[in-house]
Amino acid sequence: MTTTVAAYAAPSAKAPLERTTIERRTVGEHDVLIDIQFAGICHSDIHQAREGWGEAIFPMVPGHEIAGVVSEVGSGVTKFKVGDRVGVGCMVDSCRECEPCLSGQEQHCVRGNVQTYNGIGKDGQPTYGGYSQKVVVDEAFTLRIPDGISLDVAAPLLCAGITTYSPLKHWGAGPGKKVAVVGLGGLGHMGVKLAHALGAEVTVLSQSLRKKDDGLKLGADRYFATSDPATFEELAGSFDVILSTVSAPLDFGAYLSLLKTGGALVNVGAPEEPISLNLFSLIGGNKTLAGSMIGGIAETQEMLDFCAERGIGAEIELIEASQVNEAYERVLNSDVRYRFVIDAATI
Repeated sequence: MTTTVAAYAAPSAKAPLERTTIERRTVGEHDVLIDIQFAGICHSDIHQAREGWGEAIFPMVPGHEIAGVVSEVGSGVTKFKVGDRVGVGCMVDSCRECEPCLSGQEQHCVRGNVQTYNGIGKDGQPTYGGYSQKVVVDEAFTLRIPDGISLDVAAPLLCAGITTYSPLKHWGAGPGKKVAVVGLGGLGHMGVKLAHALGAEVTVLSQSLRKKDDGLKLGADRYFATSDPATFEELAGSFDVILSTVSAPLDFGAYLSLLKTGGALVNVGAPEEPISLNLFSLIGGNKTLAGSMIGGIAETQEMLDFCAERGIGAEIELIEASQVNEAYERVLNSDVRYRFVIDAATI
C-alpha cells in the first residue's frame, strides 16, 4: 500500500517551493522505508528546481542528502533492520549489470542511474527527494550512518562529503601532497576537512579573505584570495591537485598554471555556462583537467566510515522547512556557513 507524506516541492521551474503531499511506493521485498530526520540543501537542488541544467520534471521534491531511521523493511532485506540509522545520496538505483555498476561505480551506469529526485524510477514514476517526511529506497542504495556521526551533520556527507572524498582519494591526496581547494562553501569546506584528514597540505583559494579564519579552523594550512593577481604569481607550480568546488566559470588557464608538472585540476562544481580553454595550458607540464561525480555506493560507505572514525561532519545551519525558499536565496548569495539542513520534523 502506498503512503501519503508531506513534502516541499517546486510546482514548476523557478517557482517557490511549497508544502504539498506526495505518494511513496509500497515497500517491496528489498526496500526499506526511512523516516527522514534531516535533509541537506545542495546547490544542485537550486540548479535543478530552476532548470539551470536543462529541462526538469515537475512537481519536483528536491533533496539528495538524506539522513533518517529505518521504520519498515521488506521481506527480503538483509542489510538493515528497523531502527537503523541510514542515509540516501544522489541515486537510488542503476542497471546493476553494466561494467561501471559491476565495478562499484553505479554513478556512471551506462544506462543512467536513477536520480533520487528529478528522475524516473524503474516503475516509470518520477522520483521525489528528501524534502519530505519519508522515502522508500532499495537496500542496495541505502547507506549505514555510523554511530560516530549525528544525523544532522551526516546528511550533507551523502553528497558534499562523497563529492569531495572520491576525487581526493582518486588523485592521491595524502601525506606529501599539496592540495588546493577552490571555494569555501558547502562542497569546499568538506574538501578542506577531508584533504586535511587524509594528510595532505591544504590551501584554500577563495575570491576574498573573508572566510580565512574559518578555513584555517577547518584544517587549511594556507588561505589566499584569488582576486589578488599576486596570488597566481606566488603560487605558480605549487600544487599536485586542485579541487574546484565552485559553480561559476573560472579562468582555467590561470588555475592550471598553479599545478606542478603532472598535476590535476579536478572539477566537482558544475557551472551552467560552457567554458573555453587554451590547450597549451594542459600541454605544458603534462597537466590534467578532470571532472568527478559523487562516488559509488561502496565508496560512499567508506567515506561515511572514514568520517565517523575521525569525528568529521558538515558545518551546518539547521532550518525549518518553511525557510527553504529563503535558504535558496542565501545559498546563491554565499550566505551560509556552510550547509543548510532541513529539520524534517518541521515539514
